[in-house]
Amino acid sequence: MDSDTFKFSNAVVLAPLVAVLSIWIVFWAEVQFGINLNDYGVYPRKLSGLKGVLFSPFIHGSITHLYNNTIPLAVLTAFLFYFYQSAALRILLFGTLASGLLTWAIARPSYHIGASGVIYLLASFIFFKGIFAKHYRLVALSLIVVFIYGSMIWYIFPVKDGISWEGHLAGFATGLALALVTKVRIPEVRKYDWEREDFNEANDPFLKHFDEDGNFIETTTEESEQKIEIKYHYKKSSDD
Repeated sequence: MDSDTFKFSNAVVLAPLVAVLSIWIVFWAEVQFGINLNDYGVYPRKLSGLKGVLFSPFIHGSITHLYNNTIPLAVLTAFLFYFYQSAALRILLFGTLASGLLTWAIARPSYHIGASGVIYLLASFIFFKGIFAKHYRLVALSLIVVFIYGSMIWYIFPVKDGISWEGHLAGFATGLALALVTKVRIPEVRKYDWEREDFNEANDPFLKHFDEDGNFIETTTEESEQKIEIKYHYKKSSDD
């Protein structure tokens, strides 16, 4: 097993903290200075709308919108940096850019803002990568993600007005694509000797104590007697 796999690091705390603080600070600045940054969102198929690929994940339309994205963003980012340390940063950066570009390409003419595309990216990548890896811990993580955030799948479809389902769909598709092409370090599952394909029962010291019917065979060991030779050394006393 790789010694660096599934180990806690500062990034597991710092990455979610930076992500959450960044979206809250931007929202605080909008409220504090009375500005509206929605124009920095993704506006599809316009060159001016490409700036939203970089800025849109930090912009939110309301406190409710911000709050709904905060906890999933923190949890999923922590999962990513704990279980996929070797690929976490590039998944987050490249995935955010790719999902933003895909939103720009397919979305309706409107400003698309919010970190929900990144959330769908993370949820999709963590789920599918765990299934593809077939490692029991990563599969368990995939099931946890489904249990907590499985209901989000409905919002990649136009089921509710006022949400960027195209951004959700773009994040989901990008996460699936990255799960397919990204190589990550997967620890080997520890196997006992009897689980290995080249295991030979005849050479196993424990099984040698049993016959073909499973009866215990008592074995005796011949102990060689060692002769103990005692040598005496006499020293004349000075009184003699």
